[in-house]
Amino acid sequence: MDKVTQTSLSVSLATGLYGISFGALSSAAGLDLTSTMLLSLLMFSGASQFALVGVFATGGTALAAIISAWLMGIRNSFYAIRLRSEIRPTGLRRFLAAQLTIDESNAVHAAQSTLAEAKKGFWLTGVGIYVCWNLATLFGAVAGSAIGSVEAWGLDAAAAAAFLGLLWPMLKGKLPLAIAAMGIGVALTPIFGSGAAILLTALVAFIPQRSKS
Repeated sequence: MDKVTQTSLSVSLATGLYGISFGALSSAAGLDLTSTMLLSLLMFSGASQFALVGVFATGGTALAAIISAWLMGIRNSFYAIRLRSEIRPTGLRRFLAAQLTIDESNAVHAAQSTLAEAKKGFWLTGVGIYVCWNLATLFGAVAGSAIGSVEAWGLDAAAAAAFLGLLWPMLKGKLPLAIAAMGIGVALTPIFGSGAAILLTALVAFIPQRSKS
């Protein structure tokens, strides 16, 4: 098994397992199994899904839930701007590529040294997470409170650790480190809501990298 495949599978498993938490939380928020699965199958953006059910769980309105989910997911549009010129999907593959454009598929794509490996990493990671996430969502929704706290199992940290592992080797040179520091600063600024913080942090990555690392 080559390195790209190993990376894609490990990220898919680590991220997908966290879908158990979403399934359980969605069920606890009052959504039925069909609604929960449709969110994972069609929305397929973990942060957006958690934001939506979080609003419902606290008694928020549908409009508030939609706005929160949109703010969390809009960063994927920024990924698509770059990925489209490199992946170059055609026909129905364009719709599939759009559905699979998430943090992790973008990160695995960006971590590769050749275009062929980058494309392979994008597709393998996207499809792998989609399958794992939806199976885990189903399990979480059905098992509900019986599985206990996902934090106790370490599932909340698994996806973040896998993502950090992909990004860490890319932080070489003053400019990448400065951009990373700015992103952390924006994300941790308390005056921003969670959705706005993620959007602004994504915008930081668009700072032109004109100087060489």
